[in-house]
Formats: sequence, structure tokens, C-alpha cells
Amino acid sequence: MMMAKDVRAVRVNATRELILTTAERMFAERGVHEVSNRQISEAAGQGNNTAVGYHFGTKTDLVRAIVRKHAEPVEARRRELLAELGAEPDVRDWVTVLVRSATDHMGSLGTPCWLARFSAQLMNDPALREIQLQESRTSPSLQRVVDGLAERLAELPPPVRIERGDMARHLIIQMTAEFELALAEGRPTARATWEEMADGLIDGIVGLLTAPVTS
Repeated sequence: MMMAKDVRAVRVNATRELILTTAERMFAERGVHEVSNRQISEAAGQGNNTAVGYHFGTKTDLVRAIVRKHAEPVEARRRELLAELGAEPDVRDWVTVLVRSATDHMGSLGTPCWLARFSAQLMNDPALREIQLQESRTSPSLQRVVDGLAERLAELPPPVRIERGDMARHLIIQMTAEFELALAEGRPTARATWEEMADGLIDGIVGLLTAPVTS
């Protein structure tokens, strides 16, 4: 038999998860700044309209909690993909790890899901973007991918390498967000599944990174 404190802990965890899921959906669909903590509490069916503040603190804290919730499985998948690399990974190998660590997790969430659109909302806002970037900076596996790509692209002038890295990041964020939205709305997509979508995205990013440089 569960002790009273154990029952309470289960209820608290369930409430936190419900709030996180509700907030992620509302942020993805409306924008972070368009949704109040009170609205999230109400949508999550919480009788106490201050439930978000009680469980998470500020809206920034809530956003950070959503980011961290997904960072863990993405990190785990990235480590798995890194373990599968051969002795001499090329550009495509590194890009595959970069893309599939995200898209494999997104695909595991089912339809509808909101992570890609939530991430796009963050990256399009200078203040919120920093939350996402802070989590990325603490990832050893992501740093290994970045270093591996930099080594393979060493012949590119540094400004070009930085520029193309920014382009690749925008492609991943915006293309996954558009694909996720199309699936949620039941609209036709160029690729039927997240796995197939990742194939096209990898092809495009490899082409982008290895394209000739105008002299």
C-alpha cells in the first residue's frame, strides 16, 4: 500500500506533467507571449489559477522546464547515434546524428505533437532563444557533433562555416515545425514520416554545408 506522501508525490508529478504538456501546446499554437500562466492553469483543469507559479515559478522557468523535459531524450538518442559512427565519420554522418537525434524524438511523440513548433517559437525570440541555447551548451554529445563537423569543414573560411551553420540550424527548426504542423492538420506532406522527412533534411543540409564558395 502506498503511503500518503507517496500518493501526494504521484499526484504532484501528474499535475506537473499535465501543466507542461498544456503549456507546450498553447505556446506552440499561440506564441509564448500570448499565453498567460493563468490561462495555462485553466486549460490544464487546475482549480487554482496560480498552479503554474506554484509548480514552476515564472513563465521563463516554465519554458526552461519544457526545454529540459525534451533535452534528456534527445541527448540519449544523440549518444546512441554517436556510438554507431564508424572510425572516419564524414559530413553526412555528423549531420545525420544532428538531425535524427531531434526528429527521432519528435516522431516518438505521436500526432499531434507540439515540440517542433514550440522550439520555433523560442528560436524566433531573442530572449527565449537564450534558454534553448543554454541547454545546448551543456550537452557534451552536441559539442562532439559540432567539433566533428568543424573538422570535416575545415577548408571552408570561418565566416562561411559560421554562416552555413546558422542556415542549417534554421532549416532544422523551421522544416520540422512546418512538417509537425502539416501532420497535425492532416495536410499532405512531401515525406510521409518523420524518418523520411529526416532523410530529405539531411540531404539538404549536407548540400548546403558542402556547396562551392563564391570567391
